[in-house]
Amino acid sequence: MRRVKVYSSRDCPNCVMLKRFLRERDIPYVDIDVSFDEEATYELVMKSGQMAVPVTEVEGRVIVGFNVDALTKALELT
Repeated sequence: MRRVKVYSSRDCPNCVMLKRFLRERDIPYVDIDVSFDEEATYELVMKSGQMAVPVTEVEGRVIVGFNVDALTKALELT
């Protein structure tokens, strides 16, 4: 099983859609809310080069935004 991390914030509609996408496919993930966690925000910036969420990490591969094609490929859903 692939290890999946989602960097998100509470008020992010794309974060909600991303997490729904993962749940609907029974893909477990760790949700890291960067809203009030400076260390998590720093980690997000170091991995993605930006402050925008959502960012998904699949086995070390970083996907910025809610990109269904990139997620499908990274999660080997096809």
